[in-house]
Amino acid sequence: MAKETLIGGIYNKPIAIGNLMHFGVGTIVLVKIPSNIQTHPEIIIPLTAVYVIFVILFAYVFRTYPSKTVK
Repeated sequence: MAKETLIGGIYNKPIAIGNLMHFGVGTIVLVKIPSNIQTHPEIIIPLTAVYVIFVILFAYVFRTYPSKTVK
């Protein structure tokens, strides 16, 4: 439905905040997992790093206003 719209700004802010909350809660869970279990840290640590990167990117998108580029 929102294929050609820019994420962020006033109209698509729910999309940005939804993604930010998903990756934020996922990051918190993935940070708590290694403290409780010791199996397969080679999977959990890179996945946590990816989630942290997405949290940073969606926080940036949420805080800034998108600008359209002229084609």
